[in-house]
Amino acid sequence: MKKLRVILEMIKFEHTIFALPFAFLGAVLGSLIIEGNWPSLMEWVWITLAMIGARSAAMALNRLIDAQIDLDNPRTKTRAIPAGLLSKLETLVFIGVSFAVLFIAAFQLNMLAVYLLPVAVFFLVFYSYTKRFTWLCHVFLGMTIGLAPLGGWVGATGTLTWEAFILFIAVALWTAGFDVIYATQDAEYDKEVNLNSIPSRFGIVKALLMAKGFHLISFTAMISLFFIAPLSWIYLLGVLIVGGIMFYEHSLVSSDDLSRVNVAFFTMNGIISVIMLVFSIGDLILI
Repeated sequence: MKKLRVILEMIKFEHTIFALPFAFLGAVLGSLIIEGNWPSLMEWVWITLAMIGARSAAMALNRLIDAQIDLDNPRTKTRAIPAGLLSKLETLVFIGVSFAVLFIAAFQLNMLAVYLLPVAVFFLVFYSYTKRFTWLCHVFLGMTIGLAPLGGWVGATGTLTWEAFILFIAVALWTAGFDVIYATQDAEYDKEVNLNSIPSRFGIVKALLMAKGFHLISFTAMISLFFIAPLSWIYLLGVLIVGGIMFYEHSLVSSDDLSRVNVAFFTMNGIISVIMLVFSIGDLILI
């Protein structure tokens, strides 16, 4: 049980709340648009397991790949691997099990989900390396998280449409924006050790402006779904609330005060994902 607690802490299991609601949203919206009905119970189960497997593998890989960086960074040296709470072998075993869960779930859904597995695995592995060579690492992380609604859509329908890609853009740039905010904590350290990020490359003031830009585009993509998908004022109200939360999130941090970065990062974004799911499902049920 102690090892399990360490593993759950390592992969920040509670952060699943960022992506899982969007996977469900993709599944529900896709099913209703393409098939005219709701996902089946087993589709819910396998999509959930696929998401848990994918995210667990990605986070554990990130911790394994960045183990030396985490050891050298005072903010992260107490993480499980650099602190010696988990060995690299134990982490590799957990990664293998997580990928197995993802693969089994994909095979239980449909063949398009299976065919797209290499794309998903590529992004799950590749994004952890991007900060070594590009300040666009936040966008690559966003694209990786953006696979959640695409995965939900594919898992429930076996198809991909323009609506799915617009949802992908919304989630990808929402993630990129809040990751830029989170990365402001390590701007000076990243610059010292030649790691790439928007804050270390452009400075915190410009980084926060770019985060706002990412969130503006994300908000625009969410709004655009109202016009091209069978969604009504309930969905639109949810998006407007999300826009207000994004605005408030940016008010919590400034170049002079980064003390509330964790509130802006976790609390606000966890609320955003849940609101998007609740208002979208409420719209589809009531209208």
